[in-house]
Amino acid sequence: MRFKRSALTAAALGALTVGATTVLAAPASAAPNTTPQKVCGSAYKTVNSVPVGSLGTTYLTYNSSTGQNCVVTIRSNPGIAVNMSAWLYVPDTGEAAEDHGRYTSYAGPAYVYGKGHCVDWGGHINNVYVQVNNSNCATAKENRLTFTR
Repeated sequence: MRFKRSALTAAALGALTVGATTVLAAPASAAPNTTPQKVCGSAYKTVNSVPVGSLGTTYLTYNSSTGQNCVVTIRSNPGIAVNMSAWLYVPDTGEAAEDHGRYTSYAGPAYVYGKGHCVDWGGHINNVYVQVNNSNCATAKENRLTFTR
């Protein structure tokens, strides 16, 4: 009987050790299941980004062969659908694009022609909003805003 108890105790401790090691080895947060290039297209290079609090990131990308900008907001931890957005505006031309809704992983893509122009862009996840004005232009200083509603 003593042997059975020791064997059971050892087996239980072994299982707990394996379980604890598995829990400790897991990342603190799940990696996003996409990238800006998967959403916008492989020819789009990330030229700017802004964190949406700790919930994710909004990315501004650019395709140099077409002059198109693309914006996408990607969650850090994909899961149940939440309110999200990604938007882009070119003040010089008045061209704008946006995508908003309830999404599990990302909002976007939203595309506008932006070659040679400053762009304003941003997005949100849940109640955290980000906005970048006068972005990617030499004539004006970039202005970043993060706020909650």
